[in-house]
Amino acid sequence: MKREYDLVVIGAGAAGMLCAGTAAEQGLSVLLLEKNHKVGRKLLITGKGRCNVTNNCDEDSFLKAVRRNPRFLYSAINRFGTADTMAFFEGLGVPLKTERGNRVFPVSDRAADIVDALYRYVKRSGAELREGEVKRLLLDETGVRGVICKDGSEIHARRVAVATGGVSYPQTGSTGDGYRFAEQAGHTVVPAVPSLVPIVARESYCREMMGLSLRNVTLTVRKAGKKKPVFSELGEMLFTHFGVSGPLVLSASSHMTGDLGDYSMEIDLKPGLTVQQLDARLLRDFEKYINKDFSNALDELLPRKLIPVAVQLSGIAPDTKVNQITREEREKLVAVIKAFPVTPVRFRPVEEAIVTSGGVKVSEVDPHTMESRLVPGLYFMGEVLDLDAYTGGYNLQIAFSTARLAALSMAEGEMTEWEG
Repeated sequence: MKREYDLVVIGAGAAGMLCAGTAAEQGLSVLLLEKNHKVGRKLLITGKGRCNVTNNCDEDSFLKAVRRNPRFLYSAINRFGTADTMAFFEGLGVPLKTERGNRVFPVSDRAADIVDALYRYVKRSGAELREGEVKRLLLDETGVRGVICKDGSEIHARRVAVATGGVSYPQTGSTGDGYRFAEQAGHTVVPAVPSLVPIVARESYCREMMGLSLRNVTLTVRKAGKKKPVFSELGEMLFTHFGVSGPLVLSASSHMTGDLGDYSMEIDLKPGLTVQQLDARLLRDFEKYINKDFSNALDELLPRKLIPVAVQLSGIAPDTKVNQITREEREKLVAVIKAFPVTPVRFRPVEEAIVTSGGVKVSEVDPHTMESRLVPGLYFMGEVLDLDAYTGGYNLQIAFSTARLAALSMAEGEMTEWEG
């Protein structure tokens, strides 16, 4: 068994597999280590199992979607951008499609197709893939020299790439190992906090509507003392046993910091209608159901699970006959539909976050190569770095861009050494 490599990559997720495959393709001897039995476990659950692989946008739009340290990514996104990612996967036989918000998915809607394509790419490139858990880095005064595995074995390498992810979804293997390796090498690690994360709500009616998914609604988040909303977007969300989740809520969470008691949330259930248009629509429905009880007259307007809650919030007795509802009562119902209230209490635990904010301090990493500025031969990529973006395929693109740049930089460094 070979014991010395040009590169050892720790973690066979999105970044690790692309880095290992690219480096091997460029002629480096590569060992990819994964502590799970299967590769790409977190990839399999992204995008509700569909895998939002990137965002079909230009470079400027991409960088605007990066919340933390976007300037660090200039070289990475320039070297391997969103169009490159799409061409890469389509070249591996995975047809892609672009949906609302420029989100890119496999046509098959199967995250497994992305994982399988990356796995095939690694195998075809000549990289060696092995199951094994790294305990710590092998370092000396000149830089990194390899890794020491949990079983005590030493694997020697001229370079080590840390692609272990953050601490979200620890059941997939993201348990913060990379932060430990970074600290061992003397790096500063910015504490990990949830970035795209579901929100616990105060209202018990969220539990009553558990499982209800809302499409084409506008979620608006306001902060006490600020006139302008901190977030307002059209999209999808859902009610859960603890509160709210789904793409809109995950995106909103990344705009909320500190005490969530300072924030309020409201859902416009009918964003396509003005207040006047919604009132006119109600009048038409009420005309149709003029002799029915109020609670039975909203079936065409609202999802069934939501009706009892909207009725309760409107203050109109459920058994009130439609023909007895006053204009003032109707206005109250319109107000509820246009600004359905949800009170945020706290974020769900960091383990449930889609991505974590925080990680290896980027000022200690060279943005042109992803190599440590402190330890020669040590590289970082993907979520282990203090980078995060909004939901929509941007975070996976960060993983792909940083991984590709790191691998190409290593290969170019190797070429320079040969020429020297």
